[in-house]
Amino acid sequence: MKCARCQEEVLPQDSYDYYGQTLCEDCYVVALQPPKPCDPAAVASAKATRKQLGQTGTDGLTPLQKRIYEYIKERGKVTKEEVASTFDLPQWELEKQFAVLRHCELVRATKEENQIFLTLW
Repeated sequence: MKCARCQEEVLPQDSYDYYGQTLCEDCYVVALQPPKPCDPAAVASAKATRKQLGQTGTDGLTPLQKRIYEYIKERGKVTKEEVASTFDLPQWELEKQFAVLRHCELVRATKEENQIFLTLW
């Protein structure tokens, strides 16, 4: 069987039912506790961990997170919809990636009139 969110194969004994959807463990956890970009404790934790590991810039990010960061860097500001479309990401996955970048204080959201843009920190 496949996870309804990430489409990865999952064994029946490793699957979870979430409102009629079959999810793998990772997707189930995210569904129950979605990432929160504006989480002071997560920011403090990410900053402390990165400092302890000597990480700066995009050090320690996944390849996808690095590509998203570079995409925003090249364009200056982008909408979440542009990022989702460019990288073929469902909204839930984009929010997860954005939360990590925000916790590392690499990317932030800014509002201009009625539009929200992602920009570098």
